[in-house]
Amino acid sequence: MNLINVMQKQWDRTAAVVLTLAGVIALFAGYIGVADSVVLAEQTRYIVSGGIAGLFMLGLGATLWISADLRDEWRKLDRIEQALGDGVLRWSDGTDSSAANVAQRSQSRAVNGSAATTQPALANAVSSREHA
Repeated sequence: MNLINVMQKQWDRTAAVVLTLAGVIALFAGYIGVADSVVLAEQTRYIVSGGIAGLFMLGLGATLWISADLRDEWRKLDRIEQALGDGVLRWSDGTDSSAANVAQRSQSRAVNGSAATTQPALANAVSSREHA
């Protein structure tokens, strides 16, 4: 894939990187402006323009990056839910799944208090490294 195609598909991460870099540059420019001026009245404009704007861009960049990560997780969960609905994935605890056996197991778990000891396994699982 070429860089332009990746940037278009991952627009939120691209914007996050650009905003983060712009925020760092604004903070650095504000610092240089404040360091070069001795009068407090001159330093105020650099603090406002460089400091506050830089922090805002850093925060917006971080928010976009986290939003992109959350969107990826939701896509992954949607694929798993679709696979469960289509029967590709099945929930298996290694025993017979007839209705009588399920009722008997739930009653014995309630009596013995061993509900936490049986751990169901996800059969035919999709790899967690698959991405959209």
